[in-house]
Amino acid sequence: MALPNAYAQYNNSKVLTASPAELTLMLYEGAIKFCNIAEVAIEEKDVEKAHNNIRKVQNIIGYLQSTLDTKYPVAQDFINIYDYLSKRLLEANVKKDQEILEEVNMHLHSVRDNWKEVMRINREKGAI
Repeated sequence: MALPNAYAQYNNSKVLTASPAELTLMLYEGAIKFCNIAEVAIEEKDVEKAHNNIRKVQNIIGYLQSTLDTKYPVAQDFINIYDYLSKRLLEANVKKDQEILEEVNMHLHSVRDNWKEVMRINREKGAI
């Protein structure tokens, strides 16, 4: 019984001590995780589980979009990406289409990997 509580405390501590860049990375990781779960749920014909996990991905994308600082020109690129992903997630949820989720997942991996690279470069420069 103590082990799950310790794990929850560790995760809570991890979030509370993370930098904004690390929190963003955690959100991308969460979106990928929930997208993977939704893909499997569709394969297993578990409509409710697929719906719930697609909604989690949509919520993460919505949150990421709401936190963009539009004073930076790159924000518009992210707005475009997040808008596209949101539309595809809506379509995937309505149709319970695994191929669309695979496409979204591919894009999420790409954005996550680019974010990790930006973090690495900034760490080397001492910016993080």
